[in-house]
Amino acid sequence: MANIRALLIGLVRARGSLVDIGRCVSSSRPSYLASLGRHYKVPMEIRWLSSTGFPPHLVVGMPALSPTMNQGNIAKWRKQEGEKIEVGDVICEIETDKATLEFESLEEGYLAKILAPEGSKDVQVGQPIAVTVEDLEDIKNIPADASFGGEQKEQSIASEAQKVETYAAKESSIITRISPAAKLLIKEHRLDQSVLNASGPRGTLLKGDVLAALKLGASSSSTKQKNAPAAPSSQPTHDFQAQSVTIPQQNDAYEDIPNSQIRKVIAKRLLESKQTTPHLYLSQDVILDPLLAFRNELKEQHGVKVSVNDIVIKAVALALRNVPEANAYWNNDKEQAQKCVSVDISIAVATEKGLMTPIIRNADQKTISAISSEVKQLAEKARAGKLAPNEFQGGTFSISNLGMYPVDHFCAIINPPQSGILAVGRGNKIIEPVVDSDGTEKATVVTKMSLTLSADHRVFDGQVGGWPRKIFPMQLGAWLLHLQPVQK
Repeated sequence: MANIRALLIGLVRARGSLVDIGRCVSSSRPSYLASLGRHYKVPMEIRWLSSTGFPPHLVVGMPALSPTMNQGNIAKWRKQEGEKIEVGDVICEIETDKATLEFESLEEGYLAKILAPEGSKDVQVGQPIAVTVEDLEDIKNIPADASFGGEQKEQSIASEAQKVETYAAKESSIITRISPAAKLLIKEHRLDQSVLNASGPRGTLLKGDVLAALKLGASSSSTKQKNAPAAPSSQPTHDFQAQSVTIPQQNDAYEDIPNSQIRKVIAKRLLESKQTTPHLYLSQDVILDPLLAFRNELKEQHGVKVSVNDIVIKAVALALRNVPEANAYWNNDKEQAQKCVSVDISIAVATEKGLMTPIIRNADQKTISAISSEVKQLAEKARAGKLAPNEFQGGTFSISNLGMYPVDHFCAIINPPQSGILAVGRGNKIIEPVVDSDGTEKATVVTKMSLTLSADHRVFDGQVGGWPRKIFPMQLGAWLLHLQPVQK
């Protein structure tokens, strides 16, 4: 029996080493993981617990499903405790910093215990989330209250934090020294020194501590007697102080809004973009009537239904191809701009979990109808949280259209490492002078749309920044003539 036991332990250790090798390979090949789509065959975190008295089991840790992931949320458990797990079965859905992805099993067995229930937030990578066993009969031998490291770690951290807070509170309540300014205030307002908290080093009571106590309603006993009614009050002094302290808390009531992992990452990246990228803003109003006429022509003569945004995507892609200096990004290591080979347009899509940016790859080579179909498919998958990493990671330029809300004009924030984003407003009918064919000027109603380019000033200068004018040359007339053969 000893030899069999040693053999089993050796096999499990060998399998654990293979898992570590697989993890290293997967971390060095992010493009391979992206090509797998939503289904990730990520090696499970395995811990062999031979001294716990439990039957042979595997502890599954939170996997790293993206290069930037350090924590995740359990969105849904596909397998429940006691169910059979086959190789390739989806165990659960994990919400990462990018999207909601499926976690597949590479091991056969039975799900014995779920350590991180559905809806668990901010589970660190590597933290145990489930336990599996090889035989169905082994499930009953694992106690329901068994701990596998995760709970004990959290409890120890919480207890240590509580000890630190208790010690800090105890230390702050002991006053060993009083600054001269604090002494003067205590004497002037006749304060009780025992109810004050010292925040200075080595228990020193500072002037700010006394002022804070005065602000919260601390007062001297003589002042309370002066303001009190003739009848003696049975309330102690500290009760009055406690009541006065609760007043500002009631006035400053607020409610926490929980954030998803995606919104946290968006907030962090947008802040980094504004702090580290020098934004250059260029705006231009363009006449939209030729584009609308072209759109109606496609619908009536060719049976192709497209949106204004679809045509704008195609126009921007062609402009980036004509001005390759604009289809670039800033390389911090080399401290220079680098041109991108392909024209990949990221489209901003609002979802319940946050703003997603699916990508139309090689948009300059696709027809408007193909772009329209792909935009609809990607937007639907983004709202359902079903985008694969290769469908939203990358991109060379972004477009954000708020014209349907409606918004006349706005400035968008660059999505790093890209160097530009085009903000598209709604079309408005206005009256402006137009020169007729006979040379006479007359008032005419036209539809105008506002475009605002947010550009990285390290990549864009004034000359390169003028490339939006190439999107609508001669108020779209010449561009439409150029586009028609492309559309066929």
